[in-house]
Amino acid sequence: MRAIRISAENTLEPVDLPEPVPAPGEVLVDVIAAGVNRADLAQTAGHYPPPPGASELPGLEVAGRRRDTGEEVVALLAGGGYAQTVAVPEGQLLPLPPGMRAADAAAVVEVCATVVSNLDLEAQLRPGETVLIHGGTGGIGTAALQIARELGARVLTTAGSDEALPSLRELGADLAWNRRTVDLPSEVAQAGGADVILDVIGGSALADNVDMLREHGRLVIIGTLGGATGELPIGRLMGKRSRVIGTTLRSRPVAQKQEILARTAELVWPMLADGRVRIPVHARFPFERAAEAHRVLHEGGHLGKVVLDVSA
Repeated sequence: MRAIRISAENTLEPVDLPEPVPAPGEVLVDVIAAGVNRADLAQTAGHYPPPPGASELPGLEVAGRRRDTGEEVVALLAGGGYAQTVAVPEGQLLPLPPGMRAADAAAVVEVCATVVSNLDLEAQLRPGETVLIHGGTGGIGTAALQIARELGARVLTTAGSDEALPSLRELGADLAWNRRTVDLPSEVAQAGGADVILDVIGGSALADNVDMLREHGRLVIIGTLGGATGELPIGRLMGKRSRVIGTTLRSRPVAQKQEILARTAELVWPMLADGRVRIPVHARFPFERAAEAHRVLHEGGHLGKVVLDVSA
């Protein structure tokens, strides 16, 4: 099969590899399209190795056909998605959202499962609460602000330019700011603060995030784009009786992923089917031009996801 691997020089290179051999409980999926995520960039750069036992190939989500049944499915992976065939634990498969093509569905499972696991299961976001979503233009951001809106929350978000703000409002944000030109803690304070913050920045935003929380607020950290360490203002956190939650999805056991996917299908698949939630696809690239797809995410300024067309 054709695959994209990470070279010793931390670049992406097309190669021919043997097909994976499914372990007990796994099925083979012939890939139609693969989603591109920031975790893939981090792994390619040598900063985010796969969990023990996972494929060394990048790629955390695909859409394709089960080899055993022919059913079109999406798959949540710990690695290996940049390939024509993947071996997947059966519990990490979902049917395509009704009415969605596989070429589009490749962009939904990782971001939707991430949002559900963090906003719904971890933070327990409730109707009427206010959520701040850092980085609203990315794949997770565009999914999070729409799902949060459908959960009945008031949605605040940020972007890296003024040009992106109208798109975020169209997707459902109540308030959106250019993080480069505003004093975000001041703006959020004027907006009344946040009950839940979904944070991809990490260390450099830690103190500001605590300041922006309301009483009994929940800060959920899912990324470290701004650094892996920071100073936590413990007194302010205690005074607000708030919580800091750190999570990952990739390294969770299969059973936990299966629970998250079941909740994702229950909660989000109907939203995707009737159009209440849509994950924008910013660009598509032929499979062997994966390095160009990575450059889009690295340069920023995109809205939504980037997808690799594998079967073509």
